[in-house]
Amino acid sequence: MNMTIRSWLPLVLAGALALLSGCSTVLPRNPLPVGLEAVAQVPGIAEARFWGDDIPPQIERRIREMSDKAIQSDYPALYGRPHNYLAISGGGSDGAYGAGILIGWSEAGDRPQFQLVTGVSTGALIAPFAFLGPAYDDVLREVYTTTATEDILRPRNWLSIPFSDSAADSTPLLEMIRKHVDDEVIEAIGVEHRKGRRLFIGTTDLDHMRPRVWDIGAIAASGQPGARDLVHKIMLASASIPGAFPPVRINVQARGHVYDELHVDGGTTAQVFVYPAAIDWRELMERLDVPGEANIFVIRNSALDPHPEEVEPNLVSIAGRSISSLIRTQGIGDLYMIYMLTVRDGGSYHLAYIPEDFDLQPQEPFDKAYMNELFDLGWRQGRDGYPWKAYPPGWVHRAH
Repeated sequence: MNMTIRSWLPLVLAGALALLSGCSTVLPRNPLPVGLEAVAQVPGIAEARFWGDDIPPQIERRIREMSDKAIQSDYPALYGRPHNYLAISGGGSDGAYGAGILIGWSEAGDRPQFQLVTGVSTGALIAPFAFLGPAYDDVLREVYTTTATEDILRPRNWLSIPFSDSAADSTPLLEMIRKHVDDEVIEAIGVEHRKGRRLFIGTTDLDHMRPRVWDIGAIAASGQPGARDLVHKIMLASASIPGAFPPVRINVQARGHVYDELHVDGGTTAQVFVYPAAIDWRELMERLDVPGEANIFVIRNSALDPHPEEVEPNLVSIAGRSISSLIRTQGIGDLYMIYMLTVRDGGSYHLAYIPEDFDLQPQEPFDKAYMNELFDLGWRQGRDGYPWKAYPPGWVHRAH
């Protein structure tokens, strides 16, 4: 979700009105019945996902049951190596900043290979290419410096909105995802997954109001028909702002029957994440014989400082300012959560975010001129050695 909410608000409000409408031309659902969520799986890919607020059973099982020899064999990219993790937040067009940092970091020559990469919303669009490394920097540059609003969404006719599930059609975004995340990218992700590296993308399961984390590498490596299309759906869902974009239906199977789930923007439940708090990460690090502490890099594609402005007493101004406040404070809370997990698990925290003195405002949801300015700022900072923050904003650190 984007901190520059004013440019999105007409779409969001129109979508909200559509959801409140009594009539609909949206296709009927076959929702997963309550009580079957624990056994529901993506057909043919048992380990495709887990809840973002609970311990992943597949990870817990491996920690408890695998022998040291099996761990060394199955996770060569993780075992006995220093660990670097990258978490990329939502932020809409502000994702240009994170893309710029990564490309500048590549040019600086010290960008590590990440054992774990996570992405939410616009971060979900960046994450596969950040995961695959500098060889895909040209894709990031193209997406975040040449894209305009018409490349992302197609506004619906105002007369049809009350009978729809959103104010805009996200088909252009899906087409862009399909173009860049092709068979070659899917295969490359699968290869890295087999080495033990992990690529996670977050969505929000609307039926359960809970975060879902999708193991993109497991899906890519599964060899199942439709794996590529599922990855595309997940990326689209993670970036689908409720009301503005339609939710994405993902089919699951439970007790021999096929049902559908509705997934939307991962930022609805978490602006950025690394791993669920329920995981005993220290134990996992010990089993992997990781030397030293893990470096956790967090790119928050947003400014964190509040920007005072006079609010007009009308619906758009009041709603826009309120939603912006909600997104900002939720995002800061997520940064605190990651910091506390880092401290608990003996890691090293590194945070990047848009500086306060960048005051350019976009004129539309995906303003090409705005994105290029923001990309160039991130690129220069990454190239010159980004001044990563060791604490979340407002944290009082006392040396012992």
